Amino acid sequence: MSDLKKELHQLCVNHVRKIMEATELAIADAQKASTDDTKSSAGDKYETGREMAQQETNRNMAQLNEANKLLVALNRIGTTGISAHAEPGSVIVTNNGSFYLAISAGSLILNNKTYFAVSPASPVGSMLTGKKAGSEFTLNGKLYKIESVV
Repeated sequence: MSDLKKELHQLCVNHVRKIMEATELAIADAQKASTDDTKSSAGDKYETGREMAQQETNRNMAQLNEANKLLVALNRIGTTGISAHAEPGSVIVTNNGSFYLAISAGSLILNNKTYFAVSPASPVGSMLTGKKAGSEFTLNGKLYKIESVV
């Protein structure tokens, strides 16, 4: 079962790295657009274009910073051991799906089974945290029964 946790953890790391790569590419594109922009007879068209490129770069830098924070959070999560209560790094199986408590990374498919990577700060993550097998909770009118925590 610890292999499951390691594999889910690696899928989350891969998810964050893809975000980082796409963001770094967008930053490079925006910077290239900014330097390629030339003065025109239209007056401040040049300055407007450069400012828009700078704003795009700033937005992407903020997204890259958030992705780095996700990577740091993932690095703090253990991938071995079994806990009686759901905590970061736990795999929780419920009657309404299986969850990996780590970061919000959406659905992960591993060995033809879907797991939902959720952050402990998310609504479902906060409901899962601290629960053990046999516990129940209701979220958005849906009853979740925890079948197992690994």
